[in-house]
Amino acid sequence: MDDISVMLCDDSALMRNLIGRIVDDTVGFKVIGKAENGLDLLEKLKTLSPDVILLDIEMPKMTGVQFLEKRRELKIDIPVIVLSSIAVEGANVTMKCLELGASDFITKPGGSSISINIADVSGQIIECISSYGGDYAKKKGRKIYEPDFFNHQIKLKESNRLLQKKRGEDLSKVPPLSKNDIETLAAWKPLVSKKPVTITPARDGGRIEIIAIGISTGGPNALREMFKDLDPNLKQPILVVQHMPAGFTAEFAESLNHICPIPVSEAKDGEVIMNHHIYIAPGNYHMYVVHRPIGNAIKLSQDEQRNGHRPSVDVLFESIAANYENRALGVIMTGMGRDGAAQLAEMRKKGAWTLGQDQASSIVYGMPKVAFELGAVQKQVPLSKMAQEVNQLASEHLYR
Repeated sequence: MDDISVMLCDDSALMRNLIGRIVDDTVGFKVIGKAENGLDLLEKLKTLSPDVILLDIEMPKMTGVQFLEKRRELKIDIPVIVLSSIAVEGANVTMKCLELGASDFITKPGGSSISINIADVSGQIIECISSYGGDYAKKKGRKIYEPDFFNHQIKLKESNRLLQKKRGEDLSKVPPLSKNDIETLAAWKPLVSKKPVTITPARDGGRIEIIAIGISTGGPNALREMFKDLDPNLKQPILVVQHMPAGFTAEFAESLNHICPIPVSEAKDGEVIMNHHIYIAPGNYHMYVVHRPIGNAIKLSQDEQRNGHRPSVDVLFESIAANYENRALGVIMTGMGRDGAAQLAEMRKKGAWTLGQDQASSIVYGMPKVAFELGAVQKQVPLSKMAQEVNQLASEHLYR
């Protein structure tokens, strides 16, 4: 198998060293270059061809934003993951990076550019590199490990991390894989796709009163592509769970609102669900629907994570199944893991209409794959046609 090649760009030598260790200690990854700022990065890209770039935002000589502007001008197509300490305080800057073509973002924990807690986000780093870098490498015809292989490594490293905490060891250091871990990875085999389960709904699909969307890795840009093509006359409300940390979803909703023909906002606890409106679940809060005499409303909570996430797609879909039964449309899109799959199956059992993003257009064919195998997906759709499919279903099955 080929390694996914990674370029690091950060003005802190300590951060370049810490992140470099996380990358090089992951089987299937390789750091091929490090840069101190955007100008240095541009110069090194003349001779190096990475599969993905991890980019700091606040740097001397040329910032991350300025690099992304230059990247667009030069038509450089290498995917970029923004990794910065200012991202929480400057969520608008992070959204600007996405608008300029960055694929995704990760925040350095602790709010410091020299945070020793970078190991806390090692799982996110591995997921993003394997997803975006892996997709780019495959398009270049290289053979790399499947996402499940890297997901398995994330679980191994998280297990080691928990042992570190229990033993009171130095958490600034990411423990290397043990001999047993390496043997486990050596014996790893790709998961064989299962034949989809057949679900027989309790009733036929009815008039669509609400649309619910669950999405994760690859979601920010996928939603931008989808939402710009939604029908301006679409009547139904849309509720969206995008796995995203606290502090970003308000800016994310606002960025979508600029390109979408339907109003988009971050959801608020207790607000009545209005037609012709899109609601984005706030980071670190589950979002679900509750029945009210004056009209169904949005409820937010900080209950325990589900499937490792808060917000969780499963929590939203579960409430949709309970309150709407066959009068809803559920959509599951790109993302690692299985969040949303089980409860989309419950929606389907009750007669709801369901769609899943197809493998070819998914950055990570994880959530939609599991949903498809559970029989939850009526139809698989490429991202380029997802808006068209939603528009058509919503129009044909418009409630009165």
